Amino acid sequence: MKYKLIISCVFPPEPTVSGQVMYDVATELAQKGQVVVISPKPTRPQNFKFDTSVQLDKNFRHIITDSFTSPKMSLFGRYKESVSFGRWCEDYISKNHQDIEMVYMNAWPLFSQEAVIRASKKYNLPCVTIIQDIYPESLTNKLPFGKSLIHSLLLRKDKYILKNSDKVLCISDNMKSYLAKTRKLPLSHFEVIVNWQNEDSFIKYRNSNSAGKQSGSPFTFMYLGNNGPVAGVEFLIASFAKAAIPNSRFLIAGSGSKTEDCKDLAKKLNASNVEFITVPEGKVPHTQDLADVMLLPVKKNGAYSSIPSKLPAYMFSAKPIIGSLDVDSDTAKAIISANAGLVVQPEDEQVLIEAMQKVAAWTEEERAIKGENGFRYAMDHFSKSGNLRKITGILLNLERK
Repeated sequence: MKYKLIISCVFPPEPTVSGQVMYDVATELAQKGQVVVISPKPTRPQNFKFDTSVQLDKNFRHIITDSFTSPKMSLFGRYKESVSFGRWCEDYISKNHQDIEMVYMNAWPLFSQEAVIRASKKYNLPCVTIIQDIYPESLTNKLPFGKSLIHSLLLRKDKYILKNSDKVLCISDNMKSYLAKTRKLPLSHFEVIVNWQNEDSFIKYRNSNSAGKQSGSPFTFMYLGNNGPVAGVEFLIASFAKAAIPNSRFLIAGSGSKTEDCKDLAKKLNASNVEFITVPEGKVPHTQDLADVMLLPVKKNGAYSSIPSKLPAYMFSAKPIIGSLDVDSDTAKAIISANAGLVVQPEDEQVLIEAMQKVAAWTEEERAIKGENGFRYAMDHFSKSGNLRKITGILLNLERK
C-alpha cells in the first residue's frame, strides 16, 4: 500500500515547535492513510536531556536515521549534518519511490532540501516544502566576508528547491512576499501556515484549579525558550538589571548553549533577582503561569522572516507581552493587533527599560485584559485545530491532483 512520506529534521522528543507541528501533521494524515516519518536522532537543543522512557503515541511508522548530527553551532558541522541527512533521505526515496505517493519536507537548508527535491523530481513524486527560515540570507548576513559570492552560489540552490516544490509553505506573510519577489515565483506558489501551538494543554491548565503565581511573590518577568546565540537573553538581563524595578525578578526558563554565559553576566551585574529554571516536559503552561509579563526579544532584522513560536505560547498563557523586535514585522503586528502588550525597537536598552517599568506599573486588571486579548487572538490565528485543517487540506488536495 502506498504511503505519504514526511521528512523532518526535528521531531519529538525534541521540544521544538516545528517538530511538534510535524508530529501533529503525521498523526492527522495517518487517520486518512499510511504515513512514514523520517527524522535524525534527537539532538536539539544542545545539551537537552531527552526522556527516552516516554514513548510517542504513534499511528504511523517512524524511521530514525543514522545520519551525522551537529547540535553545536558550527558552519562545517551544520553543513555536514545537512548533507548527511539529505543523502540518507535521497537514498531512501530512491529505494522506495514505487511505494511513496507524496513527500512533505521540513529538512535542513539547503543541502538536505536540495537532495530531497532532486529525488522527488527524479521519480515524479509531488513534494511540499515548508520553510522555517530564509536561506541563504540567514547565513550570509552573519558572515564577516565573502557574503556576495556565497550568497549568489547558495541562492541558486534555494531557487531550485522552491521552484521544483509543488507547493511552498511559509510561516509568515512577510516571508511569503519576500520569497515570491526575490525568487521570482508567483504568490500562488506559496501558502502561509504558522507554526501553531497545541492549545489543548493551555486550555486544560486554564480550566483547572492549579495555582500559578503565588500572592505576594515578586513581580515576575519571564523568558521561556531556547537560550542560544540568537535569543538575546543577555540583552534582557542587562536591561532588567538597569530597570531596577522594586520587588521584581526575571525568570529565564529553559536551557541552551548561552545559559552559562547568562549566569556569569547576572553574577557580574550582582543581579540576584535573575533566576534560571528548567521547564519539565509538558509543563509550559504551568511554568508560564508564574509570570506577570513575558519577554520576547528578536535581534534587529531578525523578525521579518517568521513569527517566533514563543509568541503563540505566550498568548495562550494569557500573559501580556513586551516585544523587543522590528516594529513593522508580522510578530509586532500580531502583538499590536491583539492589543496584547507593548512593542519596542530591538536592541535598544533604554526603550526596553522604560517598557519594563511601564508594564510593572500597570494594575493587575490592566495586565489581565492584555493577556486575555492575546489569548483570543491566538485562538483565532495560532491554534492547532485551525491550522492543522488548513495544512492537511493542502496536502490532500495536492495528492488528488
